[in-house]
Amino acid sequence: MQNRVTTTSLYKMKKEGKKITALTAYDYPFANMVDAAGIDIILVGDSLGMVVQGKENTLAVTMEEILYHTSMVSRACSYSMVIGDMPFMSYQTSIEKAVENAGRFLKEAGASAVKLEGGADVCNVISAISRASIPVQAHIGLTPQSVHQMGGFKVQRDEDRLMADALKVQEAGAFSVVLEGIPSPIAAKITKALEIPTIGIGAGSDCDGQILVIHDMLGISNRTVPKFVKKFADLNLAAQQGLKQYVDEVRGGIFPSKEYEYK
Repeated sequence: MQNRVTTTSLYKMKKEGKKITALTAYDYPFANMVDAAGIDIILVGDSLGMVVQGKENTLAVTMEEILYHTSMVSRACSYSMVIGDMPFMSYQTSIEKAVENAGRFLKEAGASAVKLEGGADVCNVISAISRASIPVQAHIGLTPQSVHQMGGFKVQRDEDRLMADALKVQEAGAFSVVLEGIPSPIAAKITKALEIPTIGIGAGSDCDGQILVIHDMLGISNRTVPKFVKKFADLNLAAQQGLKQYVDEVRGGIFPSKEYEYK
């Protein structure tokens, strides 16, 4: 049986050039499958607001909601490192509140680390949470919680700012950093410059690892997905076929047949 992934494991993987695998998950059954597949990191992302709750963006997700989902995921995992995504306004109002909320992911939901969005502007928060012995994953580039400030979901191309953000979150104590919506040449330079692992989503193949939203990559969601998403399965189609067959068999008196009845 493999040991659970830790921050030390991830540093070693970067040093050895072994790619890190990561996916989102939001409940026990999917987390159980992801963990069994040997995925290194499971992020309980605030993306649940869009892919699970059907909202327009991630901003309305609450601490209580994401703690609930994180606790389900944590119970399913014996290998994957579980990271809880700090939702909008859970770390922006004060350092004290940020540390308190980060601690809840570990104490109440069983996560091993937290993730929060932002670069240089949140380094004081990263430092404070890290000093409380809570591992922090940073997230720079396209940051969905800043969708209104950015004017939409746009590729981020300011190389100087992105590099500065990456170096500063590393200095602040982040154990890894998600690079989202960044041209691959810039992401490659950042990855080379950092000692901590980079996890890419729409940032090219030179990142130390990759993450996707599980509902997108398994074809569960029928929403329009970004350019960087590869669909590795089409579970929506398979489910629709199964559901149609169920309707047809019930209405046609085929199901339940004798083999599915108690004697």
